[in-house]
Amino acid sequence: MPDEKVIRASKNGPYLIPGSMLLVDEDGNPTENTRKMVALCRCGGSKHKPYCDGTHKTNGFTADEAFLQLR
Repeated sequence: MPDEKVIRASKNGPYLIPGSMLLVDEDGNPTENTRKMVALCRCGGSKHKPYCDGTHKTNGFTADEAFLQLR
């Protein structure tokens, strides 16, 4: 699948997604992202959610799961 996106969970850090994409908020408002890599917060502490701002390095965040399971 050449167009497949891969979401990688970094150890005790953000979800990393390569390539540009369209992010949509809970109200359906789109935000275009053209960066080479997107880092999405999973510690809950970022001041720039949904993006990671590095807060996981100072707030003691540890991830129990090795990967995200979608059902």
